[in-house]
Amino acid sequence: MSGPGDPPEGTPEGAPGGGDDDYRSVVFDESFVRAARIQEYSAQERLDGGGAARAVRVRHAMPHVLARQAMALVLLLVLAFGFAVYMGVRHPYRSDPVVPTARLLTTVIPLVPTGPVPAVSAASPFAGSSAAHYRIGVDGIDPDGSRRIGDFSEQEVDEAYATAKEYLTDSSLDTRTVLAGDVGAVRNLLSPGQLDQFDASLTRPADDGMHEATGWLVRFDPAARVRLVTDEIRVQGTLQAAETRDNQLEVTADHTFVYALRGPAPAGAASLFTVRRQLTFRFDHEDLREHHIQVARADIAAGPLACVAPLEGFRPIFAGHTASGPAPSGNPYDHDHPVGAVCTPMGGANGANSGAAGPGDLTGTGGTAGRTGPAGPTGSGRPPAPPTPATPAVPATRGLLTPADARPSSSNPTL
Repeated sequence: MSGPGDPPEGTPEGAPGGGDDDYRSVVFDESFVRAARIQEYSAQERLDGGGAARAVRVRHAMPHVLARQAMALVLLLVLAFGFAVYMGVRHPYRSDPVVPTARLLTTVIPLVPTGPVPAVSAASPFAGSSAAHYRIGVDGIDPDGSRRIGDFSEQEVDEAYATAKEYLTDSSLDTRTVLAGDVGAVRNLLSPGQLDQFDASLTRPADDGMHEATGWLVRFDPAARVRLVTDEIRVQGTLQAAETRDNQLEVTADHTFVYALRGPAPAGAASLFTVRRQLTFRFDHEDLREHHIQVARADIAAGPLACVAPLEGFRPIFAGHTASGPAPSGNPYDHDHPVGAVCTPMGGANGANSGAAGPGDLTGTGGTAGRTGPAGPTGSGRPPAPPTPATPAVPATRGLLTPADARPSSSNPTL
């Protein structure tokens, strides 16, 4: 007898019998069949993917791409961290010690003529003077040969010389600075730590040894209405470099600048004006990389001038005129002003009056340079007049007026 789930005809031949049939428990009744939903997708729906699910599953490669990117990112971070550690241990630049920026110390000495300032030929103003053989302009600013100095490479010494030469050119030869008062080029070269002192020296000059505008640059007072007879400015001097104890590169400049000029009068005669500048520059490695300069010391002697501190700018005494004002004096009890000569008489050239002094007369190397008394008649055989007393100068000033290689004149025992 057949079971309740077997077909009426019995089990077909060859089919597994009874409970061995895997599908015996699956019974589709009439309600299940009628409730079944039959839907056939159109051709367009099948193309759009709305048909039956694909029998083959596509394995997307996105997870593998993300994994590779994550590995690359991790590797990059590891390399960056390793490079940072390496740079921290072995920095390509030497670490500079913290050295405060120098403050400029200035000594400005007016050279006072002892008689009328002589005129010179406007056509050849330097003829017959010590400046006749001087070079013209930047050609007279010639540094020593470059070499490695201490911890500074030859390339850094070259850069220091070039920056010092640029500073001297902009502050002594550029007519925009000398006559028009344009100080932009000079200011741009200064170390940032000196900008406040420089600005104060130009806006609020003071006779305190630190805030004289003429210590930073050669500048004629606009009120004097100075005119240059020729664009040629004669220059002679040296540039030398050495390393300081605090591991800075020090460049010493000693130059004499000679200007041929005349006053505001249209028919005024030409005369010479001489400025000797002994400047000390300092550089650290940062200054050299940034093309900056520190001006540490300035010893200036200029004339012919009146015995008045030239704070804002030089006011030359022109041809045919004499100095006016008090005689040179000093007060050892006055601590408001630096020690040193307020002014000093200007030596005469070729035995004439002092107004014709040339650069050689400032250095004490030519003629009767450095004479402090009035000149007597040439060839008269009379001894020169006693020197005019002057306040003794500080060592830096003494070196400015009489360098070591100069021999004191017998007519001037004070130099």
